[in-house]
Amino acid sequence: MTASPDPIGGTDPAARSADLKDLRHDVEDTAHVAAERGRGFAAAARKHALSYVDDRKSEAARSVSDLARSLKDSGKTFDDRPNIRAFFDSAAEGLDDLSGSIERRSLDDIYAEAEAYARRSPVTVAVATFAAGFLLARFIKASGQPEPYDDGFRA
Repeated sequence: MTASPDPIGGTDPAARSADLKDLRHDVEDTAHVAAERGRGFAAAARKHALSYVDDRKSEAARSVSDLARSLKDSGKTFDDRPNIRAFFDSAAEGLDDLSGSIERRSLDDIYAEAEAYARRSPVTVAVATFAAGFLLARFIKASGQPEPYDDGFRA
């Protein structure tokens, strides 16, 4: 009986065992390098995403602040009705506080607070989600294709 040629290490079992160990070591090293590069890539992607979100967070804070300013300016038209003016001023002050809060806090803080609120009031979150979905569906439906003109006359 003749031994068939072995592509890994010839016919010598000791040489084959050493070659398998070397191969396993090479594969482990390659896997380790790949894992390190993957972690580096994930860290870079996370850093980029957080930077993007921080930029958008600043824009959102500015938008809320602009809305507060507009609301306060709109309230000035109710100088003859102090109760209504106070409502506008109070709402504008609340929006200014929200703007400052958005600007000061990190994304992790905002996420943690939203998660805590959702855990405390799941029904409120569910109702708000349903309402937002309903309003979004109405908006999408309203902004769809215009209906064909119908003058009421049939031929």
